[in-house]
Amino acid sequence: MQTKELSITKKNFWDRNAARYDRFMRKNAIAYDQLYALLRPAVWHKTVLEVATGTGQVAKHLLCSADHIEATDASAAMIAQAKRGNFSSKLYFSVQDMFHLPYADQSFDVVIVSNALHIVPHPEKALIEFRRVLKNDGTLIAPTFTHAENSHWGNLQALALKIAGFPLHSRWTSAAYLAFLQQNGWTVCKSVVLQNSIPLTYAECKKSKGE
Repeated sequence: MQTKELSITKKNFWDRNAARYDRFMRKNAIAYDQLYALLRPAVWHKTVLEVATGTGQVAKHLLCSADHIEATDASAAMIAQAKRGNFSSKLYFSVQDMFHLPYADQSFDVVIVSNALHIVPHPEKALIEFRRVLKNDGTLIAPTFTHAENSHWGNLQALALKIAGFPLHSRWTSAAYLAFLQQNGWTVCKSVVLQNSIPLTYAECKKSKGE
């Protein structure tokens, strides 16, 4: 859902589908309830940046746990949907590019990127930017759909998404995804595979020492 590193066509996929995104995501409700349960203690009383927030589902579920959340997405249409019904001073939505964030170095206790690293080209470049804005003792939380382990139904879903123009760039297994994070300067402290038609691999990471 991010700019500059995406083509105009792929960026417009998110703009075109913003109004129906929440409805589309309902099929992942069980996995997302498990995701929220993992996230809440991790963001307790923390200053949080969420990139690729989409319509703000994750950010809104964490309001009662975090001290403050900056929730960003490259799609203006997604952010417009996210702002609807948000009256909290603890949560601020804005249009931003995950590869070129406007925040100062070491601004956040936690950076969350949910289900975005597999849909952007050069996700390792995004990880560099997350490292910059994350405090040295902070936590990167990067749950991602790992499409290489899809169920039969998940493969049918993925095919339908591909036909619709969904920009899938990385088709990882859970193990390959965690290895990717480690190869790019992150120590994976906690990981869980949440079962779904398209499995969701949850990863909590710290900056690797010496990187």
